[in-house]
Amino acid sequence: MLAGNNLSKSYSSGKALNNVTIHIPPGQICGLLGRNGAGKTTLFKILCGLIHPDAGQVTINSKRSKPVGGIIERPGLYNFLNAYDNIKIFAGIQGAPTDRLSIEQTLLKVGLPLDRKDPVRNFSLGMKQRLGIAIALINDPECLVLDEPFSGLDPIGVASLILLIQKLAAEENIAILLSSHMMGEISKCCHYLYVIEKGEIVNAGITNDLINQHITSFSITAANIAASSTLQHYQVEWGTNDARVSCTAKAIPSLLNELLKEGIEVTACTPVLTLEQLIKKAI
Repeated sequence: MLAGNNLSKSYSSGKALNNVTIHIPPGQICGLLGRNGAGKTTLFKILCGLIHPDAGQVTINSKRSKPVGGIIERPGLYNFLNAYDNIKIFAGIQGAPTDRLSIEQTLLKVGLPLDRKDPVRNFSLGMKQRLGIAIALINDPECLVLDEPFSGLDPIGVASLILLIQKLAAEENIAILLSSHMMGEISKCCHYLYVIEKGEIVNAGITNDLINQHITSFSITAANIAASSTLQHYQVEWGTNDARVSCTAKAIPSLLNELLKEGIEVTACTPVLTLEQLIKKAI
């Protein structure tokens, strides 16, 4: 379990965090969603013990040899070495086993191939992220914090990394906190969301509940959607093969049934939700 209670931090440029409280149970994935400069990285540095808060306390209930592992901003790799040697160096620094079997198990845990002998500088960004996570997992930490892990990845890379993070939480029972300014990616894998703005938590809740509470429109895709008479009763922004329909999450099942009755074959229905909507403080 990883928790930060009433954390505050100020710099000469201003207040980076203001009375932030956050809690991540074992086996759960929590998301920290916020714009660039909202305070995400400062919070992560405090949780990892890299900087001290001006007020508040970090609590990590752990019996493991390494309470918390993480990637802050970007993986710190030796780009002229291969993946195996990177793991070996960092394992040695952290007092972990450096035998071949242990290193290979670490690489396999994050889905990296054992036959890549070339320098890490040749790796894709997704592979570098996996190697960074592998290094963070050395010594079996209780908690894992990942700062902007999806930044720069293509959709395939994002989907693959999401599967890895979900697997680690479920199989290793690790408390995982990850941050992003991209809501679509972070909402797909997190059980719970915290929304941070100007150093304050302005919204929080179970991911599906929080999203459903703030959804005001859906993007509905169908080849013949323009022929719908049902949608004449809604406020709609028309696209080529889709329509952005203003309605609540509660209303969408009934709407989809009506479309089906009139022969509209819906191939996708996606909630439209912006970060700005979630940033608004809950009343």
